[in-house]
Amino acid sequence: MATVKIGDVISFKRDGEEHEGTVTGIRENSVMVQYGYSKTKEEPLTTIVNHKNYKIKKTE
Repeated sequence: MATVKIGDVISFKRDGEEHEGTVTGIRENSVMVQYGYSKTKEEPLTTIVNHKNYKIKKTE
């Protein structure tokens, strides 16, 4: 299994939709991902994704 690194781009599903985002943090069972920017709140959209639930698209 490939190891993800900070800065890698991954794809994952959230609410039935496919998303791509950049890994900003790595934990034992999951990664923190920034996958967009909220214009209404003026802050990045972030989420936590389990290692089983994403695919690496591009490595840094």
